[in-house]
This record gives sequence, structure tokens and C-alpha cells, in this order.
Amino acid sequence: MKNNKSYEYTVNQVPPIGHLFVLSFQHVLLMVMSLGLPILFASQMNGSIAFTNSLIAFSMLAAGIGSIIQSVGLPFIGSGYLCPNLCGPSYFSLSLSAAWIGGLPLMRGMIILAGLVEMALAPIIEKLKKIFPKFIVGLVVTMVGISVIKSSVSSFFGLTFHGDAIRNLDIVIGTISLLIMVIANLWGKGLIKMYCLLLGMLGGWIIAIILIPEYWYNITAVVNVPLFALPKITPEFKKITFDFRLIIPFAVIAISGSLKSFGNLLAAQKISEPNLKKPNFSPIRKGLLSDGFSTVLSGLFGGMAVDTSSSNIGLAGATKVVSRWISVGAGVIFVVFAFCPKIISVLSVMPRPVLGASIIFSGCFMIITGLLEMFSEKWNQHKTFVVGISLFFGLSTGFLPGLYSRAPEFIKTFFTDPLPTTTILAVVLNLIFNTDKLFKIKGKVV
Repeated sequence: MKNNKSYEYTVNQVPPIGHLFVLSFQHVLLMVMSLGLPILFASQMNGSIAFTNSLIAFSMLAAGIGSIIQSVGLPFIGSGYLCPNLCGPSYFSLSLSAAWIGGLPLMRGMIILAGLVEMALAPIIEKLKKIFPKFIVGLVVTMVGISVIKSSVSSFFGLTFHGDAIRNLDIVIGTISLLIMVIANLWGKGLIKMYCLLLGMLGGWIIAIILIPEYWYNITAVVNVPLFALPKITPEFKKITFDFRLIIPFAVIAISGSLKSFGNLLAAQKISEPNLKKPNFSPIRKGLLSDGFSTVLSGLFGGMAVDTSSSNIGLAGATKVVSRWISVGAGVIFVVFAFCPKIISVLSVMPRPVLGASIIFSGCFMIITGLLEMFSEKWNQHKTFVVGISLFFGLSTGFLPGLYSRAPEFIKTFFTDPLPTTTILAVVLNLIFNTDKLFKIKGKVV
């Protein structure tokens, strides 16, 4: 990437050690949000405290190592972009189903299988250059931002479970946190702009502690948690099993996960190398290979399946700090924190409105970056129907999830989530609506 004065640190620049640590920690604060998944998983399994702590630690190890491999820039694996890993929500429901059938050993085996499917798909992506024109790339990047709306807005209002009441003070906390981030980013200079997310989080957390005693009690409750501890290898973590009946569902989820990571990597590339006229599929292929490998690692370790993080990519774009070494630093910190239960316990009780504001802040950049890319070239009616129909049915998977749960299996396979569904439909419809071009030779219709 050419030197760009609008960036604080470009993709290959190494920030000074102090800035590198703080910037990496800022990304870790977003990555921590995913730790709610192993906590919820353990509660559904009636797991002991030791089991829960080990599940969190192993999930963090897989995510941390995956972040390092994804961003450090190895010859054959990893995109070389700022694109950290975290526990992937796409796998949660199916992982829980596998655990109910055969316990943690079966979940581990099927996650390993899903990771291998992702790795097998990686080389194919380079053959898809012609079916991803510029406007579809923009649509995919936009959907990366849209895909976090549900989790971010529900957290912004302080909601944990469906049916929870919304407190006025939570709205105040979320609003103030978001305003601090936006103001620091818009009018801040130097360090204020680079650390806008961190400042908003700290400010929101302090206000939350002042306004709602519950948030202070959550912090004091972790006093007796040890600062350092090795994960305990309970009996559940000593076996790996497989079930052929679950191969197809996990393969489908692996394909869906690959499409989501494909969108994240496209977005990371657009942010990191804005001078590219068209996608460079070589780093994206290596990035998907890394994503699959990280999923395999999570199964081997005994953690939840991991995935690339769209929120962190959005933060990089918003702050104009896209150095891949920040993702490497965040991965190292995540690995270290896996052995520090006290620190993780404190970060895990971050007020949800503060966390929601952080994801909204990051998601804004992703949505607008995609829209600018989508409308940067001449528009026509073909594109209107490709994008419009894809959005209608893609977004419907988020608005009407119950509808698709009753649909035929073939429909359920592809209508799973807004991002992969929109991507698949856009590619297919673009090919269908442009078939007339296949019959034109030298301006004449055959």
C-alpha cells in the first residue's frame, strides 16, 4: 500500500511500542464481547466453574493465535490485514446441539470438521474473480456492517435476554458513550482520535458505575478470582468424537462462515489498500485458509469455534489505524489474558450499553464504506434488481428468522443469515440478469 497521509498507521507500519500496546488493547475490548458465547454455552450445559473457565481460556487461545496467524503475514497463510478473530456466533446453535447429543467431545470433533471444510474452500475463492464485480463487493462490505445491528442495538439498550426491560439510565449510558467516541473521532487530533473508542468506553464505564450501583457490584464480585491460573483439563476436554449425521449441517455452517469471513476480508482489504481498483484474491484466499485453520485449532483446544471480527475492521477504518501489527498485538494480549481469569472477569462485566455503543460506532464505517464502493461506478437497472432483491431476502433472514425455520431444507441451507444470504443471491442474480450479454457478439444479438 502506498503511503497515505490520511492514515495514522498504514497496513505495514509498526507503531511505537507504547501506542502498539494501547491500540491493541483497544481492539481487545471489542474482542471480549464474544466471551459471552462460551459463558452462555457452559450455562446451557450446566457446566462447573472449572469447565466454564477452561472453555473461555481455550476459546481465547484459539482466537488469539488465529489473530496472530491472520495478520502477521506468513508466506502461505493469513491475509496480512488487521482482522482479529473472536468466538463466532454462527456456530453457536449447532455447536450446542452437538454438545447435547454427544457432549463436548462431539462438539470439538464437528468444529474440527467444519474448519477443514473452510480450509478446503479457500483455494476456490480465487476462481470467483469474475462473479464479484465492484458493486457486489460494495454490497458485501455493507452487509458486514449491517450484520452486527442486532447484537449492537440490543446491547446499546442494555438487553441481555429476550423480554428484558429497558432502563432509562442504560439509554443514557449508551448515548453518552457513543457521543464521546464520535466527538473524539470527528474533532479529536492525534491520540484523541486514535483512542476514540477507548475514551468512549472508559467514559461510559465510569458514568455507568456512578449511575447504576449494579455495575460497581459486578466489578467488586471478581475480587476473589485469581489473577493467574492454568486451564483445568476436566474429563470433557480429553476426548474428540464425530457423528456422520451432523456432517451436512456443519458443512453448511462452514460454507456460511466462509462467506462471512470473505466479506470481512474484502472489507479489511478495502480499508487497508484503498488504491486497489479491484479485489486482490491472493490475500483473501490466505485469509480464508487462516480462518479455517483457527476453527480447527478451537476444536483441538476444546473451545468455541472462532471467526473473523467485523467490528474490529470497522474500528480500524474509523480511526484510520490499519496496521496489521495491532491485530498481532491484540492476539498476543488475548493469549496472555487466557491465563488471567481476574482480568477477563473484569472485562466480561463491561456495561452492555457501552459495548453496544462501541459496535455501533465501528459498524457505521463498514456500512458507509460499502455504499460508497457500491455507487462509485455507473448504475443501471440490472444492478437495481440484483441489489434490491438480494437485500429484500437477505435482510428477511434477520427480520423473520421463524419463517425460514419452517421452510424446506434446501431453503434453510442458504437462508441462514443476512450476510451470506445476500452474497449468494447477489452473485446468482447478477449472473442471471446479465445473461443477455452472453448472447451479444460485436454488438449484435445472436
